[in-house]
Amino acid sequence: MFTTTGSRGLYKAPLSKSLLLVLNGLTVMLTLLPLYQHMFEYNLQAITQHNQFWRFLCGRIVCLDIKDSFCSSLLIYNFRIFERRFGTRKFASFLLGTWFLSALMDVLLTQAFQFLFDYEVEELPAGMLAPVFSLFVPFYKSIPKMPVTQILGQIHITNKSLVYIVGLQLLTSSPFMWLLAVSGLISGALYHFNVLKMQKLVFVPVWVSRLGRCTLEPIFSSKQPVSETPIGMGATLDLQRQQRMDMLDQQLLFAQYNEARRNTRLQPQGGLLQWTRLFPSLRHRGQNQPVAQPQPQGQAHASTQQPLVDNSPASEEQVARLVEMGFSRIDALEALRASNNDINMATNFLLQH
Repeated sequence: MFTTTGSRGLYKAPLSKSLLLVLNGLTVMLTLLPLYQHMFEYNLQAITQHNQFWRFLCGRIVCLDIKDSFCSSLLIYNFRIFERRFGTRKFASFLLGTWFLSALMDVLLTQAFQFLFDYEVEELPAGMLAPVFSLFVPFYKSIPKMPVTQILGQIHITNKSLVYIVGLQLLTSSPFMWLLAVSGLISGALYHFNVLKMQKLVFVPVWVSRLGRCTLEPIFSSKQPVSETPIGMGATLDLQRQQRMDMLDQQLLFAQYNEARRNTRLQPQGGLLQWTRLFPSLRHRGQNQPVAQPQPQGQAHASTQQPLVDNSPASEEQVARLVEMGFSRIDALEALRASNNDINMATNFLLQH
């Protein structure tokens, strides 16, 4: 479903894995034990009027609605790319900072809503929803948008469309979910752009990060995917076949790319996968080329013998960009080599695999 972050699972994302397991486990427990659900309600009236500040912690951690828990889990799984890119400590600092900022924003927004519309919001949806909405800020700013297909020739579907659809589904699940969404987006923007030096005020200390690395990371860490290991190192026969199919698929894409470079007019390709539709750069690569100047006959024969594919090595900047997106260095080098160092087509190829 989600192709933005590749297919590496929860590898190098122990915090995301712990959030998925622990929070969903608590949601299931509270569903089976409804007697204790009132302790985890996000009741703002009890906080402001009865000084029950402990509800900030209990009411903003565990979701009481299964649908909210499911949608937020999908978003956390997709946003695990930020833990790979920035590291677990910075990712935890972002969640911690936006959690505190959004708690303040919740109170301010509810007071403003009461002042403008003379309506008191007594209770908001429970769960760690505002920090999840805050992750849409770096998602919008940092993750590149790659076209995938079109609907009716007008509506463009990208690798980020399904993420926004899940966020919209979560937004419309409760009457006052929009308030948590606004609170999360504001807090995410404040922390992401380091307004008033928020990143230096609220962060995870180094000693806490080291303690979690020694105690929790061995429990929630995931093993290295088999696709990044050599074929002969304990891989089963099915995995070996799958890896060979991936290699053949890469060779097929490379052959189709060479064929597209040779022909001035592309013909529609057969088969189930229409690669020319997935990679629009193959269709438009030669349209903006300058008109070739007439050459003498002696030079025309020599020019036709030049290689069609540029074999220059990939730049470290392109490799670093792909690695930051969550792909391995080996896969990034292979994709850049197969796409003639075209970063957009290499990213598209990696997202489809």
